[in-house]
Amino acid sequence: MFNQKNTLLKEREWIIKTLAVLNRDGFTVGVRAFLALSIVFLIHWLVNWQSEMLPVMLGVIASALTETDDHWHARLRSQLIAITTFSVVSLAVWFSLPWPALLAVVITVSAFALTLMGAMGERYRAISFGALVLVLYTALSAHSSRDLASASIPLLLIGAIWYGFISVIWFALLPQQPVNIRLAKLYALLGEYLQLKAKLLEPIREVDQTEQRMALILHNGRVVNALNSTKASLLSRMQPGKDSEWLKLALHQYLVAQDIHERTSSSHEEYEVLAKVFFHSDVLYRCQRVLILLGKQALAFSNSIQSGSKPIHHGVTKRAIEDLNSAIKNIEQDKDTKGQLNALIAVRDNLTSMASVMSQVFIAPKIDLNQDLLDREPTNFSQAWLRIKRNVTLDSPLFRHSLRLSCSLLIGFCIMQIMHDHLGYWILLTIVFVSQQQYAATHRRLVQRALGTAQGLAIGWAMTRLFDATFAQSALIVILGAVFFGTRHTRYILATAAITALLVVSFHQIGLQQELFPARLWDTLIGCAIAGMAAWLVIPNWQWRLWPQLAATTLSSQANYLEEIIHQYQLGKQEHLTYRFVRRDAHNADAALSNSYSAMLKEPQNVQHQVNEHGEFLIASHTLLNYLSALGAHRNEWNKQPISNVLLNASQQLHTLLKSLAIAVEHSKRIDLQSLFDLMNTLQIKLIELEKNSTHTNNVDQLLNKQLELCLSVLPNIAKQIAIINKYDLTL
Repeated sequence: MFNQKNTLLKEREWIIKTLAVLNRDGFTVGVRAFLALSIVFLIHWLVNWQSEMLPVMLGVIASALTETDDHWHARLRSQLIAITTFSVVSLAVWFSLPWPALLAVVITVSAFALTLMGAMGERYRAISFGALVLVLYTALSAHSSRDLASASIPLLLIGAIWYGFISVIWFALLPQQPVNIRLAKLYALLGEYLQLKAKLLEPIREVDQTEQRMALILHNGRVVNALNSTKASLLSRMQPGKDSEWLKLALHQYLVAQDIHERTSSSHEEYEVLAKVFFHSDVLYRCQRVLILLGKQALAFSNSIQSGSKPIHHGVTKRAIEDLNSAIKNIEQDKDTKGQLNALIAVRDNLTSMASVMSQVFIAPKIDLNQDLLDREPTNFSQAWLRIKRNVTLDSPLFRHSLRLSCSLLIGFCIMQIMHDHLGYWILLTIVFVSQQQYAATHRRLVQRALGTAQGLAIGWAMTRLFDATFAQSALIVILGAVFFGTRHTRYILATAAITALLVVSFHQIGLQQELFPARLWDTLIGCAIAGMAAWLVIPNWQWRLWPQLAATTLSSQANYLEEIIHQYQLGKQEHLTYRFVRRDAHNADAALSNSYSAMLKEPQNVQHQVNEHGEFLIASHTLLNYLSALGAHRNEWNKQPISNVLLNASQQLHTLLKSLAIAVEHSKRIDLQSLFDLMNTLQIKLIELEKNSTHTNNVDQLLNKQLELCLSVLPNIAKQIAIINKYDLTL
């Protein structure tokens, strides 16, 4: 009986893993590309297309590059915008083909305008990138001949329309799949985040936790990005008056993930203090075990969401919490630990609440859908134009990227003309694909592109020798296209190898194979070199220049988060839009700061400035966010107790201090450190006196007191790092 049960469990696990793989984003995108290209080559086979096949295929590829996760209504609207944009840029290329100088202007201006169009949001970034690729595909297909362009442009548009049709139908028939993919990724990242958090509770003295903290901070940025992409996926499918059950459940799972993230981000005491005080107890190991189990549970949720199954609960987490309660009871009488015992109890309560919240992940709420998710996409032309205008400044990384890309393409076009190579557009395609806003991202992408191109040329050459039959080569093209789209976001070297091999086989079918080796490899290397030099020399976005604005936004958003939390403690817990907005804003700002620091570490050392100080600031500001998150996580414990005026005054002054520090770091203003520290010391003394005189335990005042005290303890380090970054003397 036991063996039979074990076999059934293994079979179920195998089925769940298989379904999870089939529902991954890369796999589904690859299937759509496979379907679109298969039909193209079936028609090619039936009507004996020759030169017509390549432009249609390139149109399919360009259209697929514009695809974003949307409801089919939004996808249809995006497709219409994309086709309109494709038509305009294609006609501009057609008109300018006889005059290379004019064509260079068209390509350069198109690159600048289309890239800047990405300021309107993710959907428009994808459309602008696809349109820019189509500009080069049009020129590549035309071979500098207007007659060839007249024949190839309609075919390119037909290919683009065909893939758009496939995409719209797919999203109409399977609206739930993209949402589940993003939810699954979100819970997988949350599971990893919980397990990384557990490492901080290791009760080992004299251990430098800086590396562990930084790993946690950087991973937190990935979680925040996953939350944002999941919210966007939900927003695109929410229709007034159409509350489908699966969408209710998906929205509920997203809101639960937000709650879990806030609770996981919480800190109730310095970890070094807890490790020192409870060194001779196993209580921190008990806390760590609960966090690890919750992390495994979140990973199991990820698989279940992706496979469409329900997770099996074995009750292990519940027993672990019971063991934690027993461990806490054993140390409650120890007077030496009384000061930190309340923090430990708060940790226990937070873990218990988190376990309770996670037990409700797959239980659909009996309520109407909350339409109050904030949509950050522009809703009309004036909003879109305002976003673009705000980016028309050298302070904007996107504007700098637009100029850099335009200059790179102009240089690449000039080199192509000097080489008299009508297929030299490969140089320009390389520049478009490898150029990124950040230097580090461009450098990584160009290395991957060069390696992938070399491998793809070799694989393509081998395929043309091993498979002579046209049908076999067509089948290989379809498979390679599916591989490219299935891996381009996760394994870029493989994706580049696939698309390069695809083009080699395609050119072989139309009789251009002799022009591919080794010129195309040289074209790739030239394009990579141009993009790499431009990222270094043409108004580069070195991260230390962006830091003041990012740091100021972080501190200001944390001040707003604190203000809204205090309102909740005064009025009661409410998960309304205002609270969720300021919470998400604080975490978005923290994620942007951590992403900037990560990029800074990958920049050349001779352009790095005060990396250690920036790292110290990041850790301190993230720690402050952790202390605020703990206040947010315990809002449900408010039971209409009046809040002390001392605490309200302290929170208001902390809010003012954070706003002042934000202004100082953004505008490089001198901080009166002595006055600042005197004010913080006065506030801390008042909070300590209030704590000593308190006759209550585990009440709201005690929690607020402790967390505000912890917040104040972080400010001196933040102020010091700002002073160093602003480059003025520290006089304490």
